[in-house]
Parts: sequence; structure tokens; C-alpha cells
Amino acid sequence: MDDETLLRRVIDLAAGARRDGEAPFASLLAAPDGSVLAEDRNTARSTGDETAHPELKLAMWAARELTPVEAAEVTMFTSCQPCAMCTGVIDRVGLRRVVFALSSEQLGAIAPQPVRRPVPLDGPYLHDEIRAAIGNHYTAS
Repeated sequence: MDDETLLRRVIDLAAGARRDGEAPFASLLAAPDGSVLAEDRNTARSTGDETAHPELKLAMWAARELTPVEAAEVTMFTSCQPCAMCTGVIDRVGLRRVVFALSSEQLGAIAPQPVRRPVPLDGPYLHDEIRAAIGNHYTAS
């Protein structure tokens, strides 16, 4: 399937999420041949989990179900540009690319998002202790 066909599938899933009382967001993962590997939609309202974004859930699915080589060939199609939380996980999993229908800027023009206060980060502390705990974890074979 081509990109537009897969994006239309995502838009249909997003509309279904809205009909079911969820936020209207959805995503799917496609193999290089365009076949759909997995799809999901936002379930933050029904689960009470603010992190239940479809992009996050599918990136986690890819991390569990695909090898890194397989994940590197997969494209995510999503209704809106992934948020910073989802982008971080997508990057970590190593998906090939993300194709979205609506940018964050466009979404903000349609439905302004609440301004969230950034959580202050305080550190680093106890460098020697954490360095000893980590040891050679990242260099050991």
C-alpha cells in the first residue's frame, strides 16, 4: 500500500477513537511492502493513562516483537506528529521513519493544547557511586 492509503487507514482509526469517546489519534506500523503489522489508537481516557498514545504503544510493540534489524525497516503512520514522549521512544526503537497527517503546529491551531510546566531536573549527584554501579555495562561483551 502507498503512504496515502495507510494515512487514510490511520484517519479512519482516529475517527473511530473519537466516536468511542477517546482522543482522535491513531497509528499503525507498516512493513516495507506496505502490509500492516500492527495498529492502535489513543486510549488515555478509557485507561486513565495519559501516556496511552498510539505511537508510544506501537513503538513498545515493535521493541518487543521485532528485532532491531526488522524495526529499522518499519514505517509508522500516524494521525498527528508524535509528541516529544513518543518521539523519544520511536527514536530509541529505531523505526525507519514516521509519516504523519497533521503537524503539531497544525493541531495547536485547531485545538490549542494546555501549557504544561516543565518538570525541573536536578542533578547530577553521586557521580562516583552511580559510575561504579554502571561499571562497564555498555562496553562489556
